[in-house]
Amino acid sequence: MSGDAILEQSLRDIIPGASLQETALPAAPAIRLLLLQGNYPRGELDSEAVQRVMDNPLYWVFCWASGQVLANFLLQQPHWVQGKRVLDFGSGSGVVAIAAALAGATEVIACDIDPLALAATRSNARRSGTNITLADDFFAVDGHIDLIVVADVLYDRANLDWLARFTARADKVLIADSRVKNFHHAEYRQISRHASCTLPDLDESAEFRDVRIYLAG
Repeated sequence: MSGDAILEQSLRDIIPGASLQETALPAAPAIRLLLLQGNYPRGELDSEAVQRVMDNPLYWVFCWASGQVLANFLLQQPHWVQGKRVLDFGSGSGVVAIAAALAGATEVIACDIDPLALAATRSNARRSGTNITLADDFFAVDGHIDLIVVADVLYDRANLDWLARFTARADKVLIADSRVKNFHHAEYRQISRHASCTLPDLDESAEFRDVRIYLAG
């Protein structure tokens, strides 16, 4: 079974009737991702399906608003990554990692603990004509990191503990997030703010379409 077929089957095992489709990002059509089809089942899930989703969060089947914003940011301002070794933490679909590669990074490492997310990143990188290194353990990545990029990871405040780990590991850190507003950390400052939405559109509130980019270093 091919990698794409495994992803498709894994999705259907969790949400019967759902399927994947290749989607070009509206603002960056060079990035092509295998995402949840827009006409996915929207009815109420039964208790078993809800539990399957809880046990197997499908972050990689969406291109979240913050990921799109950070990807576009790097493509429009490639000096952040050109000639640099970049690590994308919590890579999900791989959208930011792919953007970094397209923008001229020397090496891009996509790091995620979800094997399906890494499989999706591999597939999406191929679709977008880029080469991405995959890693499932942040602490096992060897060598110097110039820049860590992070999108849509601060939804859980427990993840704020990672902010200091990022700055200890890399020269600079760029974080895009819409879930936690105005977090206070001495090493980070807000440098940009954008409106965006998740693909496929989840009809999220305006609060979650308000994406802010923070810089450390």
